[in-house]
Amino acid sequence: MSLTPEFVLGLRAVMLDGIAREAECTKRVIAAVPDAKSDYRPDPKARTAKELAWHIANTDVQFITGIADQKFTMASPEEKPQTSAEVVAWYDQNMKRGIARVQAMTAEQLMTPVDFMGAFNFPAVFYLGFLNNHSIHHRGELATYLRPMGSKVPSIYGGSYDEPFVPPVPAEAVA
Repeated sequence: MSLTPEFVLGLRAVMLDGIAREAECTKRVIAAVPDAKSDYRPDPKARTAKELAWHIANTDVQFITGIADQKFTMASPEEKPQTSAEVVAWYDQNMKRGIARVQAMTAEQLMTPVDFMGAFNFPAVFYLGFLNNHSIHHRGELATYLRPMGSKVPSIYGGSYDEPFVPPVPAEAVA
């Protein structure tokens, strides 16, 4: 398959729109992690809730930054946020910045192959799918931690038991 500028610009638009929406869900799930119980892990081999929340936030930012930089260093900040609210704020700020940076990339930059630690060498735009899938995977994992920690599961793709779906009221019904 030969990439065209139109294709990569369209793919970027679709993926960034989805990633921005997914980030809002991710923030709600991370925010639901109670700090007092963030050391919870369902199994000795599993990450704690705090570790998993940070993994999601940090890796999403590492991916979006690597795409924008056209180089994956997977660098972490020297000082990590400590509370769930701090992780959410850090994630929000850095994802918005990264999304804006990728939005500013040219079609040529998006088509440029980028090495991912010797494992892959795909056009930069293709890594948006990796970011999205990795984030959704681990967010689902973290969501399963919430109830055992005494928290509530926020709405992700519609309602949850804790946050039921409420359909919008049609404008004509309000009158």
